[in-house]
Amino acid sequence: MKRGCALLQLDGSALTCDQVVAVARGGSLVRYTGEALARIDTAARQAAAVAARSPVYGRGTGVGANRTVAIAADDGGHGLRVLRSHAAAAGRPLPAAAVRAMLLVRANQLAQGGSGVAAATAQALVRMLNDDALPTVRSHGSVGTGDLTGLAATALTLIGERPATRPWQPLTAFDGADALAFISSNALTLGRAALAAWDLERLIRAGAVTAGLSFAAVDGNTEAFSEAARRTAPSDGVATVGDWLRGLTAAAPAAARVQDPFGYRAYPQVHGVLVDAWRDLAGSVETLTATAQENPLIVTAARDDDAAAVHHGGFHLAGLALKLDTVRLALAQTTPLLLGRLRTLNDPAYTRLPAFLAAGPAGASGTMILEYVAASAHGALRAAAAPVGLETAVLSHGTEEDASFASLGARQLEDAVAAFRPMLACELLTAARALLMRAPGAPRSAGGPLDEALRRWEERTGPRPDAFDDRDLQDELLAAEEIVGDLADLLPRPTYYGERRYSSDEIAAQGDQLGLITA
Repeated sequence: MKRGCALLQLDGSALTCDQVVAVARGGSLVRYTGEALARIDTAARQAAAVAARSPVYGRGTGVGANRTVAIAADDGGHGLRVLRSHAAAAGRPLPAAAVRAMLLVRANQLAQGGSGVAAATAQALVRMLNDDALPTVRSHGSVGTGDLTGLAATALTLIGERPATRPWQPLTAFDGADALAFISSNALTLGRAALAAWDLERLIRAGAVTAGLSFAAVDGNTEAFSEAARRTAPSDGVATVGDWLRGLTAAAPAAARVQDPFGYRAYPQVHGVLVDAWRDLAGSVETLTATAQENPLIVTAARDDDAAAVHHGGFHLAGLALKLDTVRLALAQTTPLLLGRLRTLNDPAYTRLPAFLAAGPAGASGTMILEYVAASAHGALRAAAAPVGLETAVLSHGTEEDASFASLGARQLEDAVAAFRPMLACELLTAARALLMRAPGAPRSAGGPLDEALRRWEERTGPRPDAFDDRDLQDELLAAEEIVGDLADLLPRPTYYGERRYSSDEIAAQGDQLGLITA
C-alpha cells in the first residue's frame, strides 16, 4: 500500500471513525505527541514501583485461573511465556485494513498512560504501523473481553518471533512486564467496528438516495415527508431522514396515490431508527478508542510511591455488544421496505411501465431477477442481525464466567454491511431503469440531487441500444455496487463525528440545504 503524507498526532484523545479509516485505508501516518510519550513513560516507571510493593496481576502473578500463583521476582521469562501461550488463533487471516485499525487503536489507548507499557514498546507499535509491517491476525480468538490472541500475535511480531508482512527490524528490548499490559485491550474489535460503522454511515445516506429514486419512479406522495409529518418524529434520526427525503423530492410532480406502501410512507420512521442506532454506536466506539481498558489499570501520581494498580473489569464490552446488536437489528428492519420498493418498481400498477421494466415480446423478464438477488442478500443480512448479547462463555476454570462477544458483533456488522450494499445496488439499477424508461419529455426524476444520481448512473453505464431488452445484467449490477456508496455524497451526514453532534434545530436546518450537492 502506498503510504500517504497526512500525519495523525496521537495523544490519547478519542479517534473518530474518519481518522481510523484515514490510517487503516488511506495511508495516513501517525506519531505520538510529546505529552503522550511522557504519560506512557511515567506509567511504566510507576507500574514497576507498584509491582515492587505489592502483587500486581500479570506482573507478579499468573493470569486467568493462575491469578493466585505467585511469580518469582527474577522470572524474566514469565511475560514472554504469556505472549507465546496466548497467540494461537484460528480462522482466516483478517484484511490488512482491520489489522492497521487495531494497531492504531491500541497505540492511541497506550497514550492514555494506563497500561504501564514501556514507551519503547509503544513507539515500536507506531513504527510497525507506519512501516506497514503487519502481523498476521486471525478471525477466531476473541470473546469480547480482550482481543488477546490478536494482540499477543502482534507482540510476537514486534519482537521478531513471528514474521511481519514486510521487512521489519524487531524490537530487541522488550520488557516481559509489558506482556499482559500490551494485550489487555479490545483494540481489534474497536478498529473493526470503526471501519464497519464508517461504511454503514455512507450506505445509510446512499439508501436514502436510492429510496428517493424509487419514489420518483412511482410518483410517490410527498406528504409522508412534509413539515407536518416531521413534527411527529420521535427522534433526531427520524427527523433527519424525513428532511433528506423532503429535500430529495421537493420537485416531485403530483402524487399518483392518496398514500403509498410502507416502503415509501414509513421510510423515515424505519430508516431513522437506523440513523439513531448508528450514531450511538459510532459515539461509543470513538469513546472507547480513548479509554484505558487495561487490567490492571495503572493510576499514576505525582510521586511514584502514591501510584496504584487497580484491578477491574473495564475490558468487558457488554455495552458495545449491545450497541452493535442494536445497529444490526435496526439495519435488518430497513431491508423489508427495500424489497417492497423493488416489488412496486416491477409492478405496472405503480410505474405505468411494462411488468418488470421489460421491453420486447410478451413474457420478457426484465429486472425480475434483481428481486431474487436482493432477497438473497436480505437473508444474509438478517442472519447477521442475530444478537450476540445472548451469547456467553465460562472460561479458565470458571474464573471468567461471562463474555460479551462484542468481537463477534463487530464481525457480524461487517457481514451485514456487505449484504446491504448489493441490496442498494439492486434498487439503484431498478429505479434508474424505471426513470429512464419514461416516455420522452416526461420527468425522469424529482430534480436536484436525484438528477445528479441519475447522471452518475448513466455516466458509469453508458448508453446502449438494447437498454431495456432481456440481457445479462451482471455488469450493470457490479457497476451499481461500485458506485452506490458514492451516492452518500449527495446528502449531508446525519451527525458530526466526534463529540460534536447535531442539535434538533441543526438537523431541522439541514432540510433547507438539500437542494445542494454536498460532500
